Amino acid sequence: MYTYSKDGVTVAAMIDTRKANAQGKYPVKIRVNQKRVRQYYPTGKSLTREEWEKLPTERSRGAKCLREEIESSFYLVKDNVSSLLERGEFSFHLLDTRMGKSTGDTLNNAIRSRIKSLEKEERIGTKQTYEETLRQLNEFAGDNISFDMITPQWLKRCETFWLSKGRGYTTIGIQMRNIRTLMNEARSTGVIKDSQYPFGKNKYEIRTGESQKRALNSEEMSLLWNYSDGLEASAKYHDLWFFIYFCNGINVADLVRLKYSDIRDDEICFIRQKTERTTKTRKAISVPLTEETKAIIKKWGNKPDPDNYIFPYLKGNETAIERKKITMELTRRINKRMKMIADAVGIGRVSVSTYTARHSFATTLKRSGANIAYISESLGHSDLKTTEHYLANFEKDERVKNSRLLSGFMHK
Repeated sequence: MYTYSKDGVTVAAMIDTRKANAQGKYPVKIRVNQKRVRQYYPTGKSLTREEWEKLPTERSRGAKCLREEIESSFYLVKDNVSSLLERGEFSFHLLDTRMGKSTGDTLNNAIRSRIKSLEKEERIGTKQTYEETLRQLNEFAGDNISFDMITPQWLKRCETFWLSKGRGYTTIGIQMRNIRTLMNEARSTGVIKDSQYPFGKNKYEIRTGESQKRALNSEEMSLLWNYSDGLEASAKYHDLWFFIYFCNGINVADLVRLKYSDIRDDEICFIRQKTERTTKTRKAISVPLTEETKAIIKKWGNKPDPDNYIFPYLKGNETAIERKKITMELTRRINKRMKMIADAVGIGRVSVSTYTARHSFATTLKRSGANIAYISESLGHSDLKTTEHYLANFEKDERVKNSRLLSGFMHK
């Protein structure tokens, strides 16, 4: 009866026939749908199926009033959806906040609402970080933290408390960024005033931990590539690590989802799971298949078939949580085996993980003179600044080498 659609989000008044009340009537609700995720908002009205079907054309005074009340509920939801879409920041969590459904009077409740929204969107990794934020906040200040309590001084006390519990700045930074996201939402929806916002210059600034990561150089990559101890497990996880490296530093979450149907014109094409829901444009990453990657697929992959996953880790009927567990377990096994291999070839001082493969892919291209725009596109970054910051963290070796050039005249 009332419908609205824009940018992949639909809003519609409907009768929810899943469960009748004691009078045999069903609740009338406003349904919001995005990418097969649905959420329902009540109108406070209930009708039989017959009453619902007749309502659009019924001319009685009661029917007219009922239509107006349902219409009012529909436009309340529709206007909030439209406003979020115009700002390019639609999410069910934000919609709930605007509708007052998230009980956003406390930070704890806002986090719970965020967790539910992330679970519906199957963003399990991000959901887990918010669960940890909620746990750590409860440990510091309890389960009833009002938004007006959160000042720069409060955040500094929170940071000091977490440091006393042995947490590093990297871990604390993750929790603080989650809090900042919710404070931004609280400000945009009017829960707090601009003057109450606690983050930024001369307020609370999130610290970042010293990065211990670095890319591998060509000599170290050669040592890893040529290693063999005759064990099948070593060969498998060694090969998967190098597959990640050769395939633009692909994340393990994307690797396990690759299908043979993703191979087109001798290239693998995929959408990064990490950015699939967070960017407006679905941008595919294309990776040319090399003799090395073809050999890895042939050795460890499933039987070639368009419907088959390339690697034998998913079957296709897993829940989002199950996929996350499979991904984490595979990542753990690759990292464990590569640490052993790094120790065996004498570079154990370097942390060799799936992240290292990604860092090494990007830095090797940079050292070879590749255009940064190409590197950015290959990594699936949304902008060049992200790539520039990303690469800056892994070039200490290059900086040290260049600094030695300055004193070269002293040794002549």
